[in-house]
Order: sequence, then structure tokens, then C-alpha cells
Amino acid sequence: MRYLGVLGGMSWESTASYYRLLNQGVRERLGGLHSAPLLLHSVDFAGIAALQKAGAWDAAAEQLVVAAQGLQQAGATALLLATNTMHKVAPALEAALSIPLLHIGDAVGQALQQAGVRRAALLGTRFTMQENFYRLRLERFGIQVLVPEPAAMAEIDRVIFAELCCGQFTDASRVFYLQQLQALQAQGAEAAILGCTEIGLLLDGCSPPLPLFDSAELHVAMGLEWLLMP
Repeated sequence: MRYLGVLGGMSWESTASYYRLLNQGVRERLGGLHSAPLLLHSVDFAGIAALQKAGAWDAAAEQLVVAAQGLQQAGATALLLATNTMHKVAPALEAALSIPLLHIGDAVGQALQQAGVRRAALLGTRFTMQENFYRLRLERFGIQVLVPEPAAMAEIDRVIFAELCCGQFTDASRVFYLQQLQALQAQGAEAAILGCTEIGLLLDGCSPPLPLFDSAELHVAMGLEWLLMP
């Protein structure tokens, strides 16, 4: 049996969605009482977030490597890292594991490519929007990434850490995010990447100005494809 490792907790709000969607996906495809054979390690996000803020990415990577190796030793035969931002340290995880890391950037890039999208807006943490680890991954699929203005990026980042990761989803933040998508559409964006795994929770049920590509949902779909492969 294939066991899928899920390294989450960053934040647990989105990890809960991963768990629900993976199990729903297996049940929809196999029926009956089937559910997803998963191994889950959920970290304490406060420590990881502090290392992010301090720029101590090597130390954060060390913590995730230990957790990922534990999942591998427990029997996981592939890994989902249930966060966009921490894919900055994906190379360290890949080097430390003998099982595949199913990369969230590949899940998003493949979906955009298949939809014929060439220019996509990106909303996420400031690390995901400003640094090149995510952008370069998407460029492999021929995707040009557009991001908000610096002041808007700062507010998007604040909302993620101060609200979304704490389970707070306000109308004011929802309106602000939709306004940023409108601004990026005016700059030529053909679609929008929800490049933080909590943003889909905020925009659920909205009528956005652009087609949305939810990174968490696409990552789950990649995990299901691997898990249910004949």
C-alpha cells in the first residue's frame, strides 16, 4: 500500500483542508468506506514563523528535514509539504529523502500550462511573492508571474499571518484581496495563483475577477494522482 506523508502545521488551518480534501478525493474515486492512507506530521508553526522572520532558513530547513525523515521512516512513500512558503527549502528536503517530494509549484505550473495561461497573478506571503524560488519553478512551465505593489504585498502578508493562519476571515480582507486581483488583471494577468494555502479559505464563495488556481487544491490533486496510481 502507498502511504502519503503530509508535512503540515504551517498553518494547521490549511493542513486541515489538506486532510479533508485528500480523504474526500479517495472516497469519491473508490467509494464506500475508503479513505486516504496518510502519515501526518504537524509542526508548531510559531517556531517556523519566527525562523522565517529572522531569515534563518537553514535552521527552518533542519527542522523540516527531521520531520520529513520521520515520515519516511514511518512508511511514507512520497511527501506533500503542505505550505507554499516553505518550498523555499524544498531542495534540502529532496537531498535528505529517498522518497519523492511532490512539489506544489509543479502542481500549480502544470495546471496553468494545461489551461493555456501564460501570465498569472500571484498572491502569497511576502517570501513567496518577493523571492524567486516560486517564480523560477513556474517559469519552467512558461508562466510569467505578476505580483502586487510593495505596499499591497505587505498588507497581503500581514493578513496571512495575523488573520488567516489564526482562522480569521474578514470581509475587509476579502475585499482587499479581490481589489489586488483586479489591479493585477489590469496589468495583464490572465489568472490568479492563490500561492498561500490559506487564501482559498478566505476567498471561498467569492466571485473573483480572474480564474483562481488554488495551490492547496492543486497540490492535493497531485497527491491523489500519486496515491491512486495503479
